[in-house]
Amino acid sequence: MSCENDHPIIDPHQSQRASVRRGIAQFQERLKAAGHDFREPPPEPTSCCGRGCNGCVWESYDAALMFWYEDAGALLN
Repeated sequence: MSCENDHPIIDPHQSQRASVRRGIAQFQERLKAAGHDFREPPPEPTSCCGRGCNGCVWESYDAALMFWYEDAGALLN
């Protein structure tokens, strides 16, 4: 099923997104304080049709963000 966007972005976890952003910012501060110049986290999707597509852009974002956390966390251990 194609996930083309004819609508504004739809975030299935919008209520949690602010908390996710705060967590990313806090993690970036920890990296900076430890002297690590680490890559930026993946950007949030800018399109989603909200139809529950297989392979939704939010699923890909969540997976990429988890890899980012794992890689960044390895620097702090």
